[in-house]
Amino acid sequence: MSVLAYVLASDDRLSGRLLEWRPPRWVRYWMLTATRLGDGSLWLLVAALLAASGNRGLQVLAAAAVSAGLANALLVLVKGRVRRPRPCHRAQPRHFDVDPLAWFPSDRFSFPSGHALNSFAIGSVLLLSFPPATLPVLLIAGSVAASRVVLGLHWLSDVLAGALAGAAIGSLVWLTFLR
Repeated sequence: MSVLAYVLASDDRLSGRLLEWRPPRWVRYWMLTATRLGDGSLWLLVAALLAASGNRGLQVLAAAAVSAGLANALLVLVKGRVRRPRPCHRAQPRHFDVDPLAWFPSDRFSFPSGHALNSFAIGSVLLLSFPPATLPVLLIAGSVAASRVVLGLHWLSDVLAGALAGAAIGSLVWLTFLR
């Protein structure tokens, strides 16, 4: 079995298990909230806080914007080439009623997860710039990424690829502009 076939089979098994799982109410609320925060409102709040925090905040905001821009360029390029269907197009998780965003044509596809990519691209810039914020930033970025799998909007490999690519982009941007 090839590595790709193994990953796809593992994604399919996990997705099937999640379809059967009835999470507690607090997990459902947490996952829905995390995914909606990752839609953009969280990043607007972070941008406002950084803009209001003076010169260093503006520098970090600029780096985070560059990181997000690079992440989204990669996202559109890869999604347009890979065109992997989302798991929710095969079967909807019974305990969630969430559809993927349909703002852009590439949002029809699953690989990689844009929410995970952006969360880790921006999150990496933030945690490298403000080390005391590492735990909350990782908790939020991880929650946004995990919510995409739990809600049936992405395969696990989509989220892992997005998180790794985002962390790499954010770290490189931080090293280039803020170190």
